[in-house]
Amino acid sequence: MKPTAWRAALRIARRDALRAKGRSALVLAMIALPVLGVAGADIVYRSADLDPGERITRQMGRADALVDIGSAGRALLQAPDPREGSGSFSDDNGKQRAQTPQEQHAKETPPEKLTAELLPPGSTLVALQSGPSVQAATREGLLRTDTAEADLTDPVWHGKLNLLHGRAPAAADEVAATQAFLDQSGLRQGDTTTLKGLEGRTLTVTAVVEYPDSLDGAALVGRPGALVKALDPAGERSGSPSWLVRLPAGATLDWPAVQKFNAYGLTVASRSVILDPPARSQVPYYTEMDRYGGGGADPVALVVLGTVAGMALLEIVLLAGPAFAVGARRSRRQLGLLAAGGGDRSHIRAVVLGGGIVLGLAGAVVGVVLATAMVAVLRPWAEEQAGSRFGHLDLQPLDLLGVAAIGLVTGLLAAVVPAVQAARQDVVEALTGRGSVKPASRRLAVLGLLMVLAGSAVALFGTATDTSVRTLGLFGGSAVAELGMVCCAPMLIGLFGRLGRHLPLSPRLALRDAVRHRGRTAPAVAAVMAAVAGAVAVGIYTASADEQNRREYQAMLPAGAVAVHVYADGPADRVALEPLRAAVERAVPGLGPHADLYGTGYSVGCGTSSGCGGVNVEVPEENRCPEPDTATGGAPEAGHTQDPRCRDSYSYGIYGDAAIAAGDGLLLHTMFRADDPAGAQALAAGKAVVFDPRYLGKDGRITVDLTSWPADGTTPDGRPAEPKITKVTVEAVLVTAEAASSQAVVSPETARRLGLTTELSGSVWLPDTVPSSAAEQRATAAVGKADDRADLRIERGYHSEQTLVGLALTGFAALVALGAAGIATGLAAADSQRDLATLAAVGATGGIRRRLSGFQCGVIAAMGTVLGAVCGVVPAVALRKLEAAGMSAVAGHGAEAVVVFPWRDLAVTFVGLPLLAVGLAMLFTRSRLELGRRAA
Repeated sequence: MKPTAWRAALRIARRDALRAKGRSALVLAMIALPVLGVAGADIVYRSADLDPGERITRQMGRADALVDIGSAGRALLQAPDPREGSGSFSDDNGKQRAQTPQEQHAKETPPEKLTAELLPPGSTLVALQSGPSVQAATREGLLRTDTAEADLTDPVWHGKLNLLHGRAPAAADEVAATQAFLDQSGLRQGDTTTLKGLEGRTLTVTAVVEYPDSLDGAALVGRPGALVKALDPAGERSGSPSWLVRLPAGATLDWPAVQKFNAYGLTVASRSVILDPPARSQVPYYTEMDRYGGGGADPVALVVLGTVAGMALLEIVLLAGPAFAVGARRSRRQLGLLAAGGGDRSHIRAVVLGGGIVLGLAGAVVGVVLATAMVAVLRPWAEEQAGSRFGHLDLQPLDLLGVAAIGLVTGLLAAVVPAVQAARQDVVEALTGRGSVKPASRRLAVLGLLMVLAGSAVALFGTATDTSVRTLGLFGGSAVAELGMVCCAPMLIGLFGRLGRHLPLSPRLALRDAVRHRGRTAPAVAAVMAAVAGAVAVGIYTASADEQNRREYQAMLPAGAVAVHVYADGPADRVALEPLRAAVERAVPGLGPHADLYGTGYSVGCGTSSGCGGVNVEVPEENRCPEPDTATGGAPEAGHTQDPRCRDSYSYGIYGDAAIAAGDGLLLHTMFRADDPAGAQALAAGKAVVFDPRYLGKDGRITVDLTSWPADGTTPDGRPAEPKITKVTVEAVLVTAEAASSQAVVSPETARRLGLTTELSGSVWLPDTVPSSAAEQRATAAVGKADDRADLRIERGYHSEQTLVGLALTGFAALVALGAAGIATGLAAADSQRDLATLAAVGATGGIRRRLSGFQCGVIAAMGTVLGAVCGVVPAVALRKLEAAGMSAVAGHGAEAVVVFPWRDLAVTFVGLPLLAVGLAMLFTRSRLELGRRAA
């Protein structure tokens, strides 16, 4: 076609869009919604991903450098940004090299003095000191909070620690608090609090501060020298000191200067180095990491990113294509007039494609603008949910232009098929608006079924190792499966129609109408299917990842359990625990009976030294996980991927006690929720109770390794002493526990018979309901007053954590699914106005027409939701399997692909979308219809 013909086609398309404003708005919205989702996700991701300058500000405020004690006295290597990695490496023989003069000097010099010596003259050091985690008085009791020191009047802190409002602490009895501390404690600016360990000093909250990277962290910040030293005089509970550095004018810390610090065992984050990093070949740390197989991009993450991007583009096509198909059907009389006036097929195609260009461009622009506005409005909420601030609202012009261009191009491509169909339509049928009803193509349905099966197989069972091939296979398989479902849609609509005989009048008419007009129904169903598939895929993926984190969470106690523990230098006794128990039971009513916990230990040959022995339950040889096959490069053997001997096991004890706890049958219930009567019977009979079958030998006994070292840890000639291991065995029974925080449980008498020492260290309750936060604060305060060596713990179980990007993906996927369902059903309803007019002509009431219109939309939404849910499963499950394979390669044995279906969310989708479509259609269907002129 000539350019003049294209100009005419575009002019016709523009005028047609303006003439049918309602239909054009629906088509435009169908294109704008996915563009909005992709653009919004891009803006959130870019804004949450700080640029180097913003990362530096979060790390060191306005300072020029941050110096940390990495391993003073031992040279190390670091990345240009030490947060990306640092460490000491041995030589090729695995031996530590001889000490250098720099290392010797670092051992003999205080770190602050050493740092000042290495910096340019005139540099200023500002101590960055974090204090211990302590308990602070609240309105209800005590709340554990972090502590730190900073001179908030010094602008060097700005960006790392921000003063939101109030006055910076100016005296030793003044502190600033984070908003999270104030929210959890019930205090406000101007209130007072006290800290456990500083009960004689009342602290006034004079300001509210914020750590931009940790919005949900409870913390108190005092003036330098006023808080940390008083709370921790020996420095045993505080973080290692570090210093913010302000350099004199004209001075910089370049990469050679940073490496000089590394030679003394110090790490340096230099603003100039991070902003202008050296080449990778000039960083020895990267060289060493490459030797050990570390560093580089995560291939699994790249595959996930590529798949998400590809599926987003496919969704745009599937949403826009049906929109243009429905639009072309509504314009078929106009296109028929064009053909009758002498226009050939190329002109008809150009008009439909021109509509794709006009509405595609408008939809892309509207989507980008709305995405920007929505992220800007929801930014504070998103930051609070994710627990960190954006660096800034990062609008990348190339990204947004690319998203808009993709929306335009895919909109144009989506109009190709409707354009070809419109060009082939019969002129007479187009002018009369009658059209012929064609049955669904069985060949197309068979092809679609084969595409679904083949695509699913490629996505779920692909074994390619190359990242690009894996991305192509996973995305390609998922896309082929979804396109195959689109091909099956007309046939499946016919199968759905068989349910009509069992339905009342209005839904029966709606279902039969959908089957009769497959050309109108199938595009709308495909649009809803594409949107729901994206939402379901994101939902299954995020729910599965959350469930895997939940399974990996190691609870120290059953959910809701309450424990009080005494840290004592010598053996505790029951008398010391009585006031603690009474305090807890007064503060938290309804706890029920308590069980006493005895810690166990082994200290034979330790002399006056404490804690020099070790207790561990040995795993028998036949129950140990087989070593990886070195012939395959350490990859997990196929037979070991589901081997129960290879699953991870963690048993640390509730308070870092020995792996064997001592107590009675009630302790099995309160501390482990192991309610099998065989467990209590075994303890009474002098046997042990274990929760992991791997500890149990063939003879029904467990082996306990008792390890001891000489008191000074060396032999008479000064060499490191070898430990002495004594093995003892005891009969054991296996029971199931909710929280297996110890390897085994024995009675105190059995523990002493095995040669262990026992010490009454605490009590545990298991109430019927989890105590409230207010009750916990009251109990913490009561316990602190009764004994300052005591500690209270309430197990509240796993708490789901959503990242900012995860929240954005979930929210935008749900928004696109909801909007697409409404818009697609709205387009179908607009296309069925002639049928509603016919009903009105034969005497149907407004209520019947509203119900029919509502059920027409409900049928489309229901079918699209069911098919979309099926399509969304494939990419989600494939991504989870891919991540499990990556974890297996790292762990050396098979990792389970955890796949969880969020049934509640799926139920809301299955029920909510169709009901919403029904409600909206009934609401916007007019009771009075103007009967249109019948075309001759």
